[in-house]
Amino acid sequence: MNTNSPLDNEALEGPIFPTFIKYMLPSLLGLIAMTSGSLVDGIFIGNYEGVTALAAVNLIIPITTLLFGVSMMISIGGSVRGGKYLGEKNTSAASAIFSKTLMFMVVYGLTVIALGLVFEAKIFASLGADKTLFPVMSEYYRIIFPFLFFQFIVIQIYFFIRLDGFPNLAALGLAIGAAVNITLDYLFIAVYGWGLTGAALATGISEVVSLAVMLFYFVHPQRKISFGLRQKNWREVFQAAYNGISEFINEVSGALIAFIFNWMLIQRAGVSGVAAITLVNYLLFIGFMAYFAISDSIQVIISQNFGARKPERIREFLRIAGIMIGGVSVGFISILIFASESLIGLFIDVERDSETLALALDFVAYIWPVFIFAGFTMLISGYLTAVHLPFQSALVASCRSLIMPAGFLILFYMLLADYHFVAAISAAEAISFVIAVTLFIYHTPTNIIRGQG
Repeated sequence: MNTNSPLDNEALEGPIFPTFIKYMLPSLLGLIAMTSGSLVDGIFIGNYEGVTALAAVNLIIPITTLLFGVSMMISIGGSVRGGKYLGEKNTSAASAIFSKTLMFMVVYGLTVIALGLVFEAKIFASLGADKTLFPVMSEYYRIIFPFLFFQFIVIQIYFFIRLDGFPNLAALGLAIGAAVNITLDYLFIAVYGWGLTGAALATGISEVVSLAVMLFYFVHPQRKISFGLRQKNWREVFQAAYNGISEFINEVSGALIAFIFNWMLIQRAGVSGVAAITLVNYLLFIGFMAYFAISDSIQVIISQNFGARKPERIREFLRIAGIMIGGVSVGFISILIFASESLIGLFIDVERDSETLALALDFVAYIWPVFIFAGFTMLISGYLTAVHLPFQSALVASCRSLIMPAGFLILFYMLLADYHFVAAISAAEAISFVIAVTLFIYHTPTNIIRGQG
């Protein structure tokens, strides 16, 4: 057991607002950088390859999101568990969970990639894609899929680097990767004309670069967490997975809802509908990444203060995070209401693809209210994970990302004509918010820590 002074850990003893900014800002900048890479992917694909290519990429998203969900579950669950150990000054236990989750991720990544490549055609069919889209999807899929291995490792290391007090290095890895992605998108798609092959290569190479940057963590002399091959008690990996189950539910549910959404849109609005929702997702993506950065940073801080039994600091960190989420929400609602047409015009030729533009603008009108509720719901879910209430966190996550959206989508699809069922997403978000707030009122920081003993 490590006996370092608590003063060595800013999360436990540092001033509230500067400490929050130290953890949140690099995470926010890093994730926005990563998101900007995805946005630029969409800009180049939409402008140079057209809406069919955009739709093909969107149809692949459910399977990659499903696999990504497992990596998020292990990574976040493991880092939350590691954060509690650091709060208790037990760095050996934190190192052990880091090592075990990293080795698990290596095995997991190699296994799913092999299976995904073998069963490519069956996967495409299960995603509801028309066989005419298979060649377009395959062009992107066969290249991007092997690179998922690097993405899984990047995510796992990213969370532990931040946990160990090096958020700047974690953010730098993501930012450099995003810059590489954007540069290669231009070269591969605009200059060389490699289409979806170029887009996939650009994204894949950027993940390798991000990982290379983050590997400098292993030679940093001030790190508290270390890697070791010889480990025991491998059941702790499954315990970590349980801690992170809400993140798994978020990702997997997102994949399922995307599948349902895509199927409904193909029935009611064709390929143009799928392309239009892809454009809307690009607009929503940055906002949700901001929410995720805030709630995820809070998880790192709260898990350590939970281990140190400091409810007053937990409350202050939550208050600051809530204020910031409110500001982000107001900003993005304003952007969606007043500037969505201009932003959509970055991705497609609005004259050539006028039908897709009209559909996308209609979708925005139905979906923008999600920003009223989503950030606060994600914050509460992250808080519940950080204080080791995985069931409650999973309940919020499943309501927000699966139960409510699926239920409302099916209901609205049966009741409303054309594509107006997309309003179901806003309705689902509102109900999920009410559930999250109710759980938070019952599980306040004081109640949680008092209940521990």
